[in-house]
Formats: sequence, C-alpha cells, structure tokens
Amino acid sequence: QLQLVESGGDLVQPGGSLRLSCTASEFTMAYYAIGWFRQAPGKEREAVSCISSNEAANYYADSVKGRFAISRDNAKNTVYLQMNNLEPEDTAVYYCAAAWTVTTVLSEYNYWGQGTQVTVSS
Repeated sequence: QLQLVESGGDLVQPGGSLRLSCTASEFTMAYYAIGWFRQAPGKEREAVSCISSNEAANYYADSVKGRFAISRDNAKNTVYLQMNNLEPEDTAVYYCAAAWTVTTVLSEYNYWGQGTQVTVSS
C-alpha cells in the first residue's frame, strides 16, 4: 500500500521551532493535496494544515495560525510543516496524508504516514 513518511519530530522547549517533512517513495505527491494532522493522547485526530497540489489554496487551524507554515517542494516530492513558537499544547503525534483536494475531513485522505512525535516541554 502506498504510504507517506514523516520525519522531523523531536523534543523541544516552549517557544522553540521544528520543521516536519513528509515524503513518499512510491507515488508522486505533486498530484495531491497534502494535509498535516495531529493526535494528542486521549484526543481525536485533528487537521492542522493543508496545502493544495499547486499551492494555490491552504488551510490552517485557528490554534496554529501565525505560528505554523506549510509548503511543498514538488521537485523533491516533499511537503514541509514549519512550526514556530511551539507551545506545550502542540504536543502530539503528527501525521501527513494525501487527498485529491484541500479538506479537513479525515476520511477523504487516501494515504497516510505512520506519524512523528512532537513533544514541547521544558
């Protein structure tokens, strides 16, 4: 089954930054909208940010607006999530996923990664 691979998760102090990467080895991500989701312990998975295939459209959850930035490099088959001014509430497993259009609906994403852990703590 086609799968995405996330990387870049780490332990960081509040106020710090991380850049997550999402790539795929077996399909061309350029044809898909890519979404970043996160799931904290005991909570439902939620949409964080999404970007369309041509970068014309994107989405940010209110909780991350002004702090996170999504981008893509189709030549490298990679989508990034730059996370700045991290807060303890950002602690979660972060997943990337591919869909045909920008959407926050999880069921519309066809391919998922295994996730990368982000922990924000002093």
